[in-house]
Amino acid sequence: MKDNIQGGALTETTLLILLALFNPNHGYGIMQFIEEKTNGRVRLGPGTLYGAINTLYKKSWIIPYNEDDSRKKQYIITELGKKQVVSENRRLAEILNLVEMALGGEGDDESI
Repeated sequence: MKDNIQGGALTETTLLILLALFNPNHGYGIMQFIEEKTNGRVRLGPGTLYGAINTLYKKSWIIPYNEDDSRKKQYIITELGKKQVVSENRRLAEILNLVEMALGGEGDDESI
């Protein structure tokens, strides 16, 4: 997972995992959330997901969350992780604004 912390750019995978963890979730639930929210465009394999989870945990962007005695290990986003999502939202909004300006309002044209 090659997120540029100084530049603030997150990979799509990182952002999607963080979004999936605004509520406690386990690995399979994260994979389902991402596949559903991207209409099947993004599908994470277990190796990719758990590698990313380990990295996000090391960065303190997520923490384990176990409310009950469930065997499934759950995670939840931290305040630091939420700050990363807010920062990424701003960055993406700036990019989207530039794209819309470049297209001159033609953003809905599928032929481009």
